[in-house]
Amino acid sequence: MSKLFHNYESDSNDSLFESWSFSKPNYILFAIGLALVIVGYFVMANGTVNSFQSLTIAPIMLFTGYIIVIPAALIYRDKSN
Repeated sequence: MSKLFHNYESDSNDSLFESWSFSKPNYILFAIGLALVIVGYFVMANGTVNSFQSLTIAPIMLFTGYIIVIPAALIYRDKSN
């Protein structure tokens, strides 16, 4: 069973978990994206059905959080090796 998860033949330092490690900027970007999503749902819930904030501001915040900031947090890598 352990042979399924470990490759003992190659002892390189570029394993999956070492090449995709989160650093402080990743966590900050992810927290900003999560905050945008939470605030977007809060703004949507507090507005009336046809209000400007429910139909315009909240979807823009949700789109920015889900489609731009959270994927950027997952993709971003430090250039220092």
